[in-house]
Amino acid sequence: MSAFRKFRILVLLIILFLVAAGTYLTQLRTTDWDRPLTVAIYPVNGDGSAVSRDYIDELSLENFQNIEAFFVDEAEHYGLPLKIPVELVMGRVLTELPPEPPRDRNILGVMWWSLKIRLWSRGVGNDYGPPADIRMFVLYNDPDTHTGLAHSMGLQKGLLGVVHAFASQREAGSNNMVIAHELLHTVGATDKYDLRSNQPIFPIGYAEPEKTPLLPQEYAEIMAGRIPLSRNDAKQPTTLGSVLVGEYTAREIRWID
Repeated sequence: MSAFRKFRILVLLIILFLVAAGTYLTQLRTTDWDRPLTVAIYPVNGDGSAVSRDYIDELSLENFQNIEAFFVDEAEHYGLPLKIPVELVMGRVLTELPPEPPRDRNILGVMWWSLKIRLWSRGVGNDYGPPADIRMFVLYNDPDTHTGLAHSMGLQKGLLGVVHAFASQREAGSNNMVIAHELLHTVGATDKYDLRSNQPIFPIGYAEPEKTPLLPQEYAEIMAGRIPLSRNDAKQPTTLGSVLVGEYTAREIRWID
């Protein structure tokens, strides 16, 4: 191995170390819950359609207020001293799409993509503001031409989320539920459903695991995303009014010990 190649690897390792150290300190700060976390919502025309453009033109902060209310109610339930854990602000409408994750999902490719999207998100924040702890990029798509959507994601490393949503008022409740789910990923919450069946995992994926009788459940655990009706059947809620933060999730995000 040449001296120049060794030098390049050393520089890359130093950069990765500095990024990792900064990320770790940021993660600790964002789960102290000693002040509200500011979350910027950036609408993006995900499919370039006129339907998505027109829908985005009508959006305002009011369309996302029930996400704030959801976190207020759930934090109060767990006795969090901070009354308003999350404050939403509107970022400007973006025309540029975030970097796409690699299709083959190889480790090096994912690492490189993770670094790219974090740098991209930081650039958006620096160039367009507003100042925020977490940035959520919501990519809207015409529901008449998209029967399904790409997988949404929330990254604790980078404090950002990419949400694929439908440009339809009928789907607004479901969109906000996905935003809240991915937002919780950015502060350390993990998925609580079986990746093969999409069924909530008992007990961590049940909103009320001590309910008698256990099934059917009345609510969905936010990180499971479905209301269990039987051992093999669950339904997707359409609003945050049918969703709770479970005890396991509350512990992961340091709302409780």
